[in-house]
Amino acid sequence: MRVLIADDHAIVRKGLREILREASEATTVGEASNGSEALDKIHREAWDVVVLDITMPGQNGLEVLKELKRLQPGLPVLMLSMHSGYHYVMGSLKAGASGYLNKETAPEELVTAIRTAIDGGIYVSRSLADGLNLDL
Repeated sequence: MRVLIADDHAIVRKGLREILREASEATTVGEASNGSEALDKIHREAWDVVVLDITMPGQNGLEVLKELKRLQPGLPVLMLSMHSGYHYVMGSLKAGASGYLNKETAPEELVTAIRTAIDGGIYVSRSLADGLNLDL
């Protein structure tokens, strides 16, 4: 499994990388600290899934998501953000995200969401889905 993590906080990227490495020895993790770097890595390498933060310097995650879906519509993208408002979640899903997780998500839920996205499904954190009354 090849996962690209795009988040402007190094400590978050490191934590996510460790969660994924603990979950599967067969995981290759790449990192990007902003939207431009994420798009560059997506152009240069093949990824199975992208985990993308919304709030980043330069291009925000929603802008990157829209560009990604234009360039590689079949590439699953999971949004991982501190923002949990309805417009963030639904805006991301409408723009083509394969799921949405808040940064308070349990580590096991991240792994489940990635596997769901790679398998072609949609995953929203249960706490978000329940709190926003989403029917998924």
